Amino acid sequence: MSPTIKDIAQLLHLSVSTVSKALNEYPDVAPETKQRVQEAARLLDYSPNVIAQRLQSRRTGTLGFVVYYGGNSISDPLFNELLASMLDAAAHHQYDLLVSGCPSGTSRPAAYERMIKTGRVDGFIVDGTDRHDDRIAYLCREEIPFVAFGRTDQNLDFPYVDVDGRAGVCQAVQHLIDLGHQRIGFIGLPSFSFCAHDRRQGYETALQTNDLPLESDLMVEVEAGSEENGYRAMVQLLELSHPPTAVMVSSDLMAIGALRAAQERNLAVGHDLALIGFDDISLAAYTHPPLTTLRQPMAEIGQRLVDMLVCLLENKPLPERHVILLPPLIVRQSSGERRDNP
Repeated sequence: MSPTIKDIAQLLHLSVSTVSKALNEYPDVAPETKQRVQEAARLLDYSPNVIAQRLQSRRTGTLGFVVYYGGNSISDPLFNELLASMLDAAAHHQYDLLVSGCPSGTSRPAAYERMIKTGRVDGFIVDGTDRHDDRIAYLCREEIPFVAFGRTDQNLDFPYVDVDGRAGVCQAVQHLIDLGHQRIGFIGLPSFSFCAHDRRQGYETALQTNDLPLESDLMVEVEAGSEENGYRAMVQLLELSHPPTAVMVSSDLMAIGALRAAQERNLAVGHDLALIGFDDISLAAYTHPPLTTLRQPMAEIGQRLVDMLVCLLENKPLPERHVILLPPLIVRQSSGERRDNP
């Protein structure tokens, strides 16, 4: 028979309640007691009966993740990396991850409401936040446990993990300016998305800091972050009477499409035109030339999201409620070398 909490309590002459709190990291248990309990648990080879705990607390042991899909969102390698990381982290905590689809054009809060009413999940991970996000407003209003990958402009306090796109893009554009570029284009996503707005702000901040003008014809906004949209946006920029010598692109997939558009016009990327992406998907290191980009640590993000949600569900204190990660600039050949005559 497997050892129980009662066996640990008898061994240490403690109450079952104290042992249970010590094993679940309750703050009202002395550190010395926690250490004694954990050592005894290892000695007895104790493992918690997770199913019994969840039945008692009426929890399902399942985390919800609603995918709002349209276009190429599900095939995006960045999304797949995030999903794989969350699945791995959930399994580590002995939770399941339930992925539910929400087709483009349908009500997003309704998808969450359906999962809540059927009692299938304990809480949610929300991905890809908008500046004014109806999902965040709904979950906050209903007091449903959740953690978001991304921030909003709403006056709501909720736990999140995010990448500082503004600081990252500002760093990348400054890199281009330091190489001698003064006419720098930008390919971005719709500004209702928080991360898209954040990245555009980084582009504008870098130009303003260096007393370079903001020119609307150098900024192209596309509907979705696909290779095709990146291709079309780059064509638009290169057809200008005075085209840019460098382009900052809000995603690697779009940057790959932009790279092709430039090469079809016999431009040597890294020499005739500098190009920087955002994400550092695995393919970025294998384009020709290899793509300079800002890295999003998706494995770390997925792990943190799950860890934070599990803490909320198990009434444990969050080490950090708001996590903002700085994306490092990975310099490869596509951004080129310093220009003598910008």
